[in-house]
Amino acid sequence: MALLSFERKYRVRGGTLVGGDLFDFWVGPFYVGFFGVTAIFFSALGTALILYGAAIGPTWNVWLIDIRPPAESYGLGLAPMKQGGLWQVITICAVGAFSSWALREVEIARKLGMGLHVPFAFGFAILAYVTLQVIRPVLMGSWSNAFPYGIFTHLDWVSNTGYKYINFHYNPVHMVAVTFFFVNTFALALHGSLILSATNPGQGEVVKTPEHEDTFFRDILGYSIGTLGIHRLGLFLAISAAFWSAVCIVISGPLWSLGWPEWWDMWLKLPIWG
Repeated sequence: MALLSFERKYRVRGGTLVGGDLFDFWVGPFYVGFFGVTAIFFSALGTALILYGAAIGPTWNVWLIDIRPPAESYGLGLAPMKQGGLWQVITICAVGAFSSWALREVEIARKLGMGLHVPFAFGFAILAYVTLQVIRPVLMGSWSNAFPYGIFTHLDWVSNTGYKYINFHYNPVHMVAVTFFFVNTFALALHGSLILSATNPGQGEVVKTPEHEDTFFRDILGYSIGTLGIHRLGLFLAISAAFWSAVCIVISGPLWSLGWPEWWDMWLKLPIWG
């Protein structure tokens, strides 16, 4: 069924979470809904505040814009706009925009009669952001532990956080997260290349079927996870990468304040060495 004809089929009332028929509308091909309106509001306000922060800063160089969280002396309290309050409002806008987008995905999925796997997966990306900007700073008692908004300043924050714990790559949960990232990339690259090789054959050849795809991996690896299984695996690997990334940073500071290489000293202290 052509997409344009299907669009008419699913543009029906219902599936909304908030607002009912009042917000049940489209702009061109895009469904808006109540959460589309809130996503636009938070995105526009957050972007405007970033531009305002650049305007009051020392430079308009996009690489050097620096909007920092409040100083440690403010703790978890509100700060004046030019001393970190701007960062606080932008963070609220970011969380509002991301959450609105996920809830808009829920409404679209409900209209289509689909499962909620897409907003569920996106929720883990939101979790990673909220962990960095809200959960970890709250656990450490100060907004100053969050990262600033800016390109170079954000990279500096990542570098400084790594050095703060001597070598962040020794964080065992960081190792788990990176492993999931690598395996996810590998698995979905294999999946994408397999689909292309089956559906984009040489000139004069017919398009191959899922049986060909399953047979290829059965012969290469001894087992094929199947057409549905590879998407379940991809979802699991992707959300695992995001989840363990959030865990690896939230334990750095609240639960472990030493250098991560020292964590591995526990191996030398095991009683098996007698």
